[in-house]
Formats: sequence, structure tokens, C-alpha cells
Amino acid sequence: MFRTLNEDIRAVFDRDPAARSFWEVLTCYPGIHALVLHRFAHWLWGHRLRWLARFVGYFARFVTGIEIHPAARIGRRFFIDHGMGVVIGETAEIGDDVTLYHGVTLGGTSWNKGKRHPTLGDGVVIGAGAKVLGPITVAAGAKVGSNAVVTRPVPEGATAVGNPARIVDHSETGRQREAQAEKMGFSAYAVGGDQGDPLVKALHGLIDHAAETDRRIACLLRELKAQGVKCDEDVQAADHFDPQYLSKMVD
Repeated sequence: MFRTLNEDIRAVFDRDPAARSFWEVLTCYPGIHALVLHRFAHWLWGHRLRWLARFVGYFARFVTGIEIHPAARIGRRFFIDHGMGVVIGETAEIGDDVTLYHGVTLGGTSWNKGKRHPTLGDGVVIGAGAKVLGPITVAAGAKVGSNAVVTRPVPEGATAVGNPARIVDHSETGRQREAQAEKMGFSAYAVGGDQGDPLVKALHGLIDHAAETDRRIACLLRELKAQGVKCDEDVQAADHFDPQYLSKMVD
């Protein structure tokens, strides 16, 4: 038990630069308190002391603002940063070295019995406010960006962002970039500076392409006019295209 607690506290130092001392982490980190109480509640649940297990879980929620069902399975070196508003459902399964930020929900999408909550592989990072819903798997090393809503499986090493969540940067180049980022330090809140919503990126690309096409057509019209070639009035009276205004609407 104490060795597991020591591992959990060491994980805080590895992932939170604000952690200053062992005593500070032990006494002032609600994620640690919630995890210790959950491990006790999970032991009670496994010994069929269900009401007492739920009461311990309820007490942990009251003290820490983190709600973990006693039946949820959590691996080693689990870290909940800040913690307020985190909800982990009954059939959730969490691997080793997983990180959750505040406001994360590992929830279900059905009232049926059986597996209805997510499974997180080793090394998964879930950003603040993200919702991972249903009996899906977020594979090892994957990341979910802040405020994403994930209802489909996330492949190993991929990053999911947006609502509904979309997979970004799952190429070999992306994995190499992520490996380099790990050497430089922990990527907080699950998303790097260059990982925006892929739909927004696509729309920006289309807007840029349309703006460039508009510019080329204008050049062609000027050249044709200079050569004395007359164009139809409909061609010259095209609506004004403002790419900057559209880009602001997309952002």
C-alpha cells in the first residue's frame, strides 16, 4: 500500500512542475486524496461491502470534488491534476501512467447493465473538460484535447480534439514529433500548440485556396483587358470575397 502511494506521489512530481515537496503533495493534492480513498473503496467493493464502498466514494467526492465509482479499475501512477469535477463511472478501466485534468468525465451512454464506460490504455492523457463516453477504448499513448467529446475509439498514439472529437496527427511524422516533444517535457492539457481542431484547419485551408484562386482570376481578367479581350459582365461582377472575415467566423 505504502509503495503504491509513494509511486502515485512520485508521478505528481513527474507531471506537475508546481509540486514542491512530498508533504505538500500528500496534504494539498485532492487527486492523491481521491485516489487513496478510491483504492480503499475498491477493496471494500471487491469484498462485497458495497454500501460501505459507496459511502467512502461519496465521502471522497465531498472532500475532493472528484467522483470515482468504487468498482472502477485504476492502474498505477494515476494522476488527477486539480481534480475538481472529474467523474469516473462504474465500469471504467484505467491503465498505468494515465493523467486526467479537471472536469474530465469518463461516462456511459446507456442505462443497460454491463460494460458502458471507457477503457484508457497506459500513458493516456485527457485534457481539461473532455468527455469520453461509452464502452470505447482510448489506446495506449493517446491524448484527448481539452473540451473534446469522444464517442469513438482513439488509436494508439493519436490525438483527438473537437466536438465531436476527430483524430489529428496520427501519421508517422506526428508520432516522431510527439516523441521529440516528450524529450523536451510533458505536454500539458493533452494538446500541443500546433494541434487545433482538424475541421477548422481544413476550412482555413479551403478559405486560403479560394482567396488564392480569386487573386489569380483577377490577374487573368486584368491581363485579358490589357490585351483588348472583352469579358462578360457576369464574370466581372462577382461578389467580393473577404477571406479574413471568413477566417474569423471559423475561429
